[in-house]
Amino acid sequence: MGKGPLLVAVLLVGLLPAPLVPAADPPPHARIALIIDDLGNNRVTDARVVRLPGAVACAILPHTPHATHSAQEAHRFGKEVLLHLPMEPLNKQEPGPGALDTSMFEQELSKMLDYNLASVPHAVGINNHMGSSLMADAARMAVLMRAIHQRGSLFFIDSRTHATSVAVGAARAMGVPTLSRDVFLDHEVSPEAIDRQMRALIRLAHLRGHAVGIGHPHPDTLAALERWLPTLERHGVQLISLSSMLDSFPIKETSP
Repeated sequence: MGKGPLLVAVLLVGLLPAPLVPAADPPPHARIALIIDDLGNNRVTDARVVRLPGAVACAILPHTPHATHSAQEAHRFGKEVLLHLPMEPLNKQEPGPGALDTSMFEQELSKMLDYNLASVPHAVGINNHMGSSLMADAARMAVLMRAIHQRGSLFFIDSRTHATSVAVGAARAMGVPTLSRDVFLDHEVSPEAIDRQMRALIRLAHLRGHAVGIGHPHPDTLAALERWLPTLERHGVQLISLSSMLDSFPIKETSP
């Protein structure tokens, strides 16, 4: 073959598409879910929470002045709505209207759950408000989880207000999808402390693959989230809904 045909052949090869090589899988994202508790008392603050970017769940206290409106707004903005269920604490602090306590029999507890759910439309799950006493009562937790299971597709998030909680075990035994809180964002309310907790939440998600954070509608918390949420991808973290986390990391069991 002369130089002319050889040169043409080389040029033609250069014009051909490169061989198809399977692309490497993208690195897996660490995933976090976030809940803002104690909504329903302040319409302006609730509106700010509802407008946070991404899948931030809104946990609304029943029978508060703006519970129904805030639940409807959260649903309209694509946020998951939780019933933030008041429960008896170990101390004498008042948990608020609709509280469950350790003196309730099954029928009374079940009726109170329905009463609370009626004031928080669109609720897809439940998490506890206070509840350190009730959450440590295995018999009452079994009753509550049975009531939740009977109401369809609700899930339960243990806020872990006390180390003695038996809620996750009771939920698993009854087949209720469940997760527990890993990090409180604002146990100490200051910009510096909340930033430290956000970094801790992200580190845990990278170590374990997923983590759940809970915050409250304090101005410092909301300002921190407004700064952090648009930057999560740069930190290698994906914010997902609680339902998506339960689908990705299922930890539920069916009772015999």
